[in-house]
Amino acid sequence: MVSTASDDAPARRILGIEGTAWAASAAVYDVEADDVIIETDAYQPDSGGIHPREAAEHMREAIPAVVEDALEDAREQADEAGDDPDGAPVDAVAFSRGPGLGPCLRIVATAARAIAQRLDVPLVGVNHMVAHLEIGRHRSGFDSPVCLNASGANAHVLGYRNGRYRVLGETMDTGVGNAIDKFTRHLGWSHPGGPKVEEHAKDGAYIDMPYVVKGMDFSFSGIMSAAKQAVDGVPASEASGSGSARQSDSGETVEDVCYSLQENIFAMLTEVSERALSLTDADELVLGGGVGQNERLRAMLEAMCDQRGADFYAPEPRFLRDNAGMIAVLGAKMYAAGDTIAVEDSTVRPDFRPDEVPVTWRSGESVGSWAGSRDGETVQGAEATVTVENGRVRKRRNPRTYRHPTLDERLRTERTRQEARLTSEARGVGVPTPVVFDVDPREGVLVFEHVGDRDLRANLTVDRVRDVGRHLATIHDGGFVHGDPTTRNVRTGEERTYLIDFGLGYYTDHAEDHAMDLHVFEQSLTGTADDADRLRTAAEGAYRDESERGGTVLDRLREIEGRGRYQ
Repeated sequence: MVSTASDDAPARRILGIEGTAWAASAAVYDVEADDVIIETDAYQPDSGGIHPREAAEHMREAIPAVVEDALEDAREQADEAGDDPDGAPVDAVAFSRGPGLGPCLRIVATAARAIAQRLDVPLVGVNHMVAHLEIGRHRSGFDSPVCLNASGANAHVLGYRNGRYRVLGETMDTGVGNAIDKFTRHLGWSHPGGPKVEEHAKDGAYIDMPYVVKGMDFSFSGIMSAAKQAVDGVPASEASGSGSARQSDSGETVEDVCYSLQENIFAMLTEVSERALSLTDADELVLGGGVGQNERLRAMLEAMCDQRGADFYAPEPRFLRDNAGMIAVLGAKMYAAGDTIAVEDSTVRPDFRPDEVPVTWRSGESVGSWAGSRDGETVQGAEATVTVENGRVRKRRNPRTYRHPTLDERLRTERTRQEARLTSEARGVGVPTPVVFDVDPREGVLVFEHVGDRDLRANLTVDRVRDVGRHLATIHDGGFVHGDPTTRNVRTGEERTYLIDFGLGYYTDHAEDHAMDLHVFEQSLTGTADDADRLRTAAEGAYRDESERGGTVLDRLREIEGRGRYQ
């Protein structure tokens, strides 16, 4: 029988074991000294990406050695501290329970159970993605940051609310690292592909590529296909060479494609991070995940935070890539909260989502707070400065310093023009929206009527949410989507509920696009509402009653929610 944590026995040292995919890693966290020693033996495939069978074989061979090395580190620390030589060198064993590759996770879990039973100490099951967030929060000293997780198999934005980390936005197809690896495998480059793209990008120039942001969700499939097509004329043996410019049949160089991939993909991640900060009114952002080692991504995030007056923190590289140090640190927090797990309950979870984890180790306010905009007030939104004066709103899409100037100018112009057009079209099909008085796409400026007295996020009632469900059904039946229907892009007045900010909207009759609109709205409810489940049910009921294809769209919404992005 494994021991459980005791209120009168604070942790001294925690053993952490990580093995979700490629890194066989063990670490010892000295709680009092706030010091981490990490032992890692990483799997390096000969070519292409990670092969699950090979990764599991590596894990089986490497885990015993790295664990014993870490335990020896713990014994040395115990000796130096004068601890009882007959006692266990660690107070608990924490292990990565998921998400990750099932065979690898099972090997790690077996090792963790064996060590915990051998030492008669508690077992702690850690969510790998929450550990990425918590190591950044711990080392930054931030209170309640938004977190961007950018790793191989995952990409999402998280914020804390009501005892859980809520997914504010995520990839709709594949993780950012895996997306980049798909491109580099096309060139015959070995794993990991990210550092090679970063190196080749240093000699590149910007070319136009797809850029897909849907509210705070994003997709990489389109840009990956475009990147492959751009280099299809380059033999793999040449493309993986020294880095000199090589031209494809389409006239693009590998260096230019790598540069543009980084500029667009990382700008997408930075934009959704800014949208999450704006939605929650948070002023702290932390970065997690192995892709966070990329200098360009960190520079973009830092520039965005500087521009909006937020604080940014990226942990040192050893805590960004998969590592047992973050497992040990979060394990210590969970142990102190009494959040341990019995051996018989410690099955691994390859699809373990971060929003399924009860956050037992922290309390306090949810991320962000908000109030409605008032006459004479200037508000900083996700990408625009909004000034309210004399019953009119002047909205200016400010140049974003983190984006490449060519990309930034294109997005600002297109979104300003689209917002004016779709705001008016929504009014034409019967949805309350502001009257547009003036538009200057080149300068990114709109002037329109000031509507409502507060954002929906400050007035979340069932009736208001039903209004949004009906409004979305109406514009979808009209042949277009809002694109970003968050609780901040809905205004409420005494009697009416208005949709605003159609800048990410577009024309479409596809059920997938309509369902994504609903998905974005429901994610924003999860991030800003105390009773999100009840509100989501109300929105969907109103949508079903109003829409000509309500049942079809809601079925597709369930499909979107169930996609396996953590496998």
